[in-house]
Amino acid sequence: MVLQHTDTRPETARYDRYPTRLGTPVPHLERADPTVWGKIDSPELASFDTDGFAIFDELLTPEEVAEFSGEVTRIAADPALRDDDRLIVEKSSNRVRSIFEVHQLSAAVAELVRRPRILRLAEQVLGSEVYVHQSRVNYMPGFRGTGFYWHSDFETWHAEDGMPAPRAVSLSIALTDNYPINGSLMVMPGSHRTFVPCLGSTPAEHYRESLQEQEIGVPTTEDITTLANRYGISQFTGRAGSALLFDSNLMHGSSNNITPFPRSNIFVVFNSVENTLVEPFAAPAPRPSYIGSRDFTPLSA
Repeated sequence: MVLQHTDTRPETARYDRYPTRLGTPVPHLERADPTVWGKIDSPELASFDTDGFAIFDELLTPEEVAEFSGEVTRIAADPALRDDDRLIVEKSSNRVRSIFEVHQLSAAVAELVRRPRILRLAEQVLGSEVYVHQSRVNYMPGFRGTGFYWHSDFETWHAEDGMPAPRAVSLSIALTDNYPINGSLMVMPGSHRTFVPCLGSTPAEHYRESLQEQEIGVPTTEDITTLANRYGISQFTGRAGSALLFDSNLMHGSSNNITPFPRSNIFVVFNSVENTLVEPFAAPAPRPSYIGSRDFTPLSA
């Protein structure tokens, strides 16, 4: 059966095909949209439709890793950001956890997201021009780095940002070596084809709590058990400079880092210009633009 491309423009997208943040449990939903909207011609993306992700062993050279590592260290240490909402600190340790809108804070990252090779990968999967829905740097320090519980990004972007369909991809570029032991990302191959409705209503300004520790918009343990038994779990490991491109609905998470080896990455979300945001589907108001951009200007190299 050939899936038809659903028109996800704002004026036609108010019918909610992915209801979530509900009062009672409902069955999982099989994805109503394609995974690949365009034509794949990059060998690295050959299994993207099946797995929901692709791994790139050397997206950045060692010299570029050193350059970007220095850049994100500079940003994290900038005293001007200490009281900026874009800087998120760990709930327990008060260490920097994430810095959002990093492509606006760094000319080097702004150039990175416009590189032809990177844009071409996103455009092949999404079948259109793209814009940056979100960018950030994630830090997971040694010994006390806190992980991210299992979740689908699309569930949050749909509920709280108003993203109509899972027509977005995330690119995670490792700036440090990712070992099996230092909280590297775990994914469930193929889980992007199953949407998991979550329980609970979204409080006002929920993002202030969820960016430190998410408790609403996460699957139940029963959900995770069902998906893990169906799809299995893989882990993204690799040298600094490697990268993971993955579908917005892929179930993923990471454990705490109690090793001496820190982990950090640049994280960029590309959304299709044909899937621009509408009003949130399950939240009282949209999140701030530094989390879910409403500047839909297509990127160009």
